[in-house]
Amino acid sequence: MVATSVTAASEVESVYRQDGDRLWRALYAFAGDEDVASDAVAEAFAQALRRGSEIRDVRNWVWRSAFRLAAGDLKRQSSLSRGPLPEGSFHDPHPDEQLLDALQGLTPQQRAVIVLHYYADCPVREIARRTGMNPLAVRAHLSRGRKHLRVLLGDER
Repeated sequence: MVATSVTAASEVESVYRQDGDRLWRALYAFAGDEDVASDAVAEAFAQALRRGSEIRDVRNWVWRSAFRLAAGDLKRQSSLSRGPLPEGSFHDPHPDEQLLDALQGLTPQQRAVIVLHYYADCPVREIARRTGMNPLAVRAHLSRGRKHLRVLLGDER
């Protein structure tokens, strides 16, 4: 039993090392708030460590959980006010503030699939696994999200 928990903790650590930074950036793009992103990443990995070998696919479970935690935090906030990007190694050195602002105009589902597809470079099937959505729903949210982003960014082709 100890070997199982050590193995599970090792797998969680491996996912953290491989995906932690990218997950934080994706959550920041999704939420527009560094605290929400940081809290969601920390809590998702903490829960994964507590659950241990109960989780079949740690990477997908952590991503799905982190996005759900961030969405819950956003619902609890009365207003969303994002300041300038914080300094640090987790951040894109050349963020597109206009795009980050426009992402906040999408529905949470559209924002999640857009961020996972374009920022985390996930294909539709992977997005479906990480979010728990049906692949057809992922495609629909991608399509609607792209159209809405074009309008929000002033590129109405």
